[in-house]
Amino acid sequence: MSWIVALLVLSALIFFHELGHYVAARYFGVYVEVFSIGFGKKIASFTWLNTRWQLSAIPLGGYVKMKGQDDADPTARSGDDDSYNTKKPWQRIVILLAGPLANFALAWVFYFAIALGGPQALSPVIGKVVADSPAQTAGLRQGDRVLSVNGEPIATWNELSDIIKSSEAPLSLQVERGNAIYFLSVTPRISESKNIFKETIRQPMVGIAPSGEVHTMRLSTVEALAYAGEETYAASLLIFQSVQKLITGVVPAEEIGGVVSIVSITADATAYGWMSLCFFAALISVNLGVLNLLPIPALDGGHIMFNLYEMIVRKAPSDEAVYRLTLGGWIFLLGLMGLGLYNDITRMMQ
Repeated sequence: MSWIVALLVLSALIFFHELGHYVAARYFGVYVEVFSIGFGKKIASFTWLNTRWQLSAIPLGGYVKMKGQDDADPTARSGDDDSYNTKKPWQRIVILLAGPLANFALAWVFYFAIALGGPQALSPVIGKVVADSPAQTAGLRQGDRVLSVNGEPIATWNELSDIIKSSEAPLSLQVERGNAIYFLSVTPRISESKNIFKETIRQPMVGIAPSGEVHTMRLSTVEALAYAGEETYAASLLIFQSVQKLITGVVPAEEIGGVVSIVSITADATAYGWMSLCFFAALISVNLGVLNLLPIPALDGGHIMFNLYEMIVRKAPSDEAVYRLTLGGWIFLLGLMGLGLYNDITRMMQ
């Protein structure tokens, strides 16, 4: 059952991405011939608003087929007013951006729902103090709960960590220890550590680790709005950084996952309740938005680059160039999908 839910969630994310393109295209008067969830052979379809809405056999994406726009045949253009290729470049860019933006907006909605439901957060309680560290010198102990830093209230471990990482100046901590309150001063020291990509970095640290205690955050509507925005931004930044690290070789190719991994993780999240499912759905939605913005022909980002080229040089790229670049983009994407599927199968066999 969880796998069915996972497939439905993935299809819903794809649907909203394509819906973004569809709404923007219709807004600018472009005739949308087909709205498809999946590729390949048509399984079921119906006609509504003069568009054929269909479900296709291969659930690895989706597409909207607009009049005058066909990646497989760039020469299949139309001079009609309701054609995609007769629209101004900036209008086409808006249509292309609408899909990824729909994914970011959907992720924001998921994070907002999580915020209203009371998300779990790591408490600012010290679980370990490193020997000979600034924290030990300052008198911090295991079990201390940090209430404020420089007079600013601290509610989560992430807030405490962010303040420490961004300062080399002495920090004034208000700490709860048992039934007593203590005021301590600690000065971060530049130290080496590993980031999430296993790179060695140097940053201010004081030598403490969290206890692992968690608590439920109770957020007002205004705080929930801010939480949703912050989480959407953080997830987007993480995906961008991951792509960058993959391109530069910091993240090995073995770490790439395919649709099997996506569905499997989403299915696992389903078993832990709606909040966990919303969290992973939001992350995947952001993933779809970011990846589609990459300047790879065949993706939205590639087509945006074609239109930016036209805006700059006042001339559209040749049909032959668009066709060859798009074909190369598809070969690259299919190779990437094949690598992800290979890695998925390899992990399953281990």
